[in-house]
Amino acid sequence: MESRDNDQNQPSLKVEVLTKIIDLATAGFGLVAALAWNEAIKAIFDVIFPHAGNLVAKLVYALVVTIIVVFITLRLGKLLNLAKSK
Repeated sequence: MESRDNDQNQPSLKVEVLTKIIDLATAGFGLVAALAWNEAIKAIFDVIFPHAGNLVAKLVYALVVTIIVVFITLRLGKLLNLAKSK
């Protein structure tokens, strides 16, 4: 009986491991994309504020990115709630 339980758990363990690997790979690719966007947005700020002090430009950059992230996070939360309600 115990052998049968192990056989039934084996595919689910494989699926769980594969799911985790996919999650980690997706997170890794997301980090790479985020870093690429980070560099692109920094370059845009360098063009917009060429003579601003480095600290001022970084603070403005951090503020803008924070506002964008909060907005996107809120929108995604609303989208998820909408999907769950249907």
